Amino acid sequence: MAKNNNKSEALEKTLFKAADKLRKNMDAAEYKHIVQGLIFLKYISDSFEDLHSKLKEGEGDYEGADPEDADEYRAENVFWVPQKARWSYLHSHAKLPTIGKDIDDAMEAIEKENPTLKGILPKVYARPNLDKASLGGLIDLIGNIALGDEAAKSKDILGWVYEYFLGEFAAAEGKKGGQFYTPKSIVQLLVHMIEPYKGRVYDPCCGSGGMFIMSEKFVEEHQGKKSDISIFGQESNQTTYRLCRMNLALRGIEGSQVRWNNEGSFLKDAHPDLKADFILANPPFNDSDWSGELLQNDPRWKYGTPPKGNANFAWMQHMIYHLSPKGIMGLVLSNGSLSSNTSGEGEIRKNIIEADLVDCIVALPKQLFYNTGIPACLWFISRKRTGNGDLSAVPAQAGRKRMGEILFIDASETGYMLDRTHRAFTDEDIQKVTGTYHQWRTKGGKYEDVKGFCKSAS
Repeated sequence: MAKNNNKSEALEKTLFKAADKLRKNMDAAEYKHIVQGLIFLKYISDSFEDLHSKLKEGEGDYEGADPEDADEYRAENVFWVPQKARWSYLHSHAKLPTIGKDIDDAMEAIEKENPTLKGILPKVYARPNLDKASLGGLIDLIGNIALGDEAAKSKDILGWVYEYFLGEFAAAEGKKGGQFYTPKSIVQLLVHMIEPYKGRVYDPCCGSGGMFIMSEKFVEEHQGKKSDISIFGQESNQTTYRLCRMNLALRGIEGSQVRWNNEGSFLKDAHPDLKADFILANPPFNDSDWSGELLQNDPRWKYGTPPKGNANFAWMQHMIYHLSPKGIMGLVLSNGSLSSNTSGEGEIRKNIIEADLVDCIVALPKQLFYNTGIPACLWFISRKRTGNGDLSAVPAQAGRKRMGEILFIDASETGYMLDRTHRAFTDEDIQKVTGTYHQWRTKGGKYEDVKGFCKSAS
């Protein structure tokens, strides 16, 4: 993301500071669901009111339409919001002691009317430890987001604010926070490296859904059609899964193939037969609690059985197993994955390299993550290294034969300090890394080794 000093960034910061002040005796982990549930409610209510007023005016395509007919809204991909769940109604009740129950009832009513949201919205507003005066203050705050702009802009600002809050809460929560949020810089780099234009996109540990949102944005930015990609995902933490589904619904992205189960992708694969064209993931680093002892003879371990004490190569092989014959994937792992020889990891790595699947490795700078100081890298694995059948939507970017080669990029000195503790990439940084990779893999590309930055190795 380029450095950004625009009006909406100032708005986000003001909102976050004010919201943070209101949380009083609640920790960030609990409070984020309070805030994000309200932002979601405001968003769908805004979209509803926008269409409601068009139907009421009854002009053009809306002539003779009934503004209280739920089917009119479904036809336009807008959630139907019952009377008592509309923002105007809740805002008018914000100062009453019953506001917590009113919001919980509103969430129930929306789920009842919109089956795709069933079981997803938070109903936590009536609980005793949530100060009702603070809740009323928060409703006032969020009620001011639209800033009098036309509806389309207010929606963009809401989505933007929602993402900003996710990131800020990840920072506030420290270690726990990163479980559901991958910093935008890393997601942008992954998406721009593998370019998911068309096909099935999969994330087996999808957190709050950032990889999917960035993939859809990428398609739109490159004049593609959102309907050209379909998303598949899985998340084991139920609260994070709900956040993901709300995050997707907020942007009108079809999320029915994103599944929750508390056993996780290893023990209960939600998409056992899926072969994905693009896989993007940031699995938990060096996870020792992944039930490896129960999966010793699993068919996914084609390149060797991962050690019980570390899931890095279990994640990698799970993803390779789900990669289509022309697929490409990018995943974030700790730097240990590049050199560890304990418990057979070196052997697994060697087998994956000798199978000619590793396309590119990118070393990342420190301080990109909110939740860990462990140095990390990106692995790009491709089944389309023979130079034909490239999934790229740009015909000029036909891939070249690159078997027996791996590109190494050292981006460890890249980026700028966002604040005292967090680093981020500028658009130029992302362009430099992705441009190097794309030139390297393109037929007739202008790639050259650059000392200290990139090397194509046999």
